[in-house]
Amino acid sequence: MTLLKRLLRRDRSEAAELYTAIIARGREPHWYVEGAVPDTLDGRFDMIAAILSLVLLRLEQQPEAAKLNTALAERFVDDMDPQLRQIGIGDLVVGKHIGRMMSMLGGRLGAYRDGLAAGDIDGALQRNLYRGQQVAPEALAHVRDTLMALHAGLEAASLETLAAGGLPR
Repeated sequence: MTLLKRLLRRDRSEAAELYTAIIARGREPHWYVEGAVPDTLDGRFDMIAAILSLVLLRLEQQPEAAKLNTALAERFVDDMDPQLRQIGIGDLVVGKHIGRMMSMLGGRLGAYRDGLAAGDIDGALQRNLYRGQQVAPEALAHVRDTLMALHAGLEAASLETLAAGGLPR
């Protein structure tokens, strides 16, 4: 019962501005036009997950960002639940779908973490954003360069700026 009370009492406004900024960035048309990310439900999820992953990776670098990092992941779950219901996923399996989505996000975090450490995220993008489909080199370069610029901007951004939804360009 205590866990239920904690969940119901949780401040749902935390990370709202940052999550809204991530969603807005993931919906920008250039990803789907110049970047050739499939403009589908899966493609949009993958794009948002890529941006969310970069932000979560940035936040995990600072111990004082742990609360914001957790709130951001919880906001993702809170957003995905009604989205799944809206597309017709029934109550009985929503939890399983969210579990799979969180697993997918975890996989992406690992792939982007490894790619960033190696200085090459092309493989992670091919697997996770394009789901193994071949894409024109210019499209891959557009997405890679834009995400790497975001990564560099995130590294330089203050925690306060990020918490307020200030995603760098």
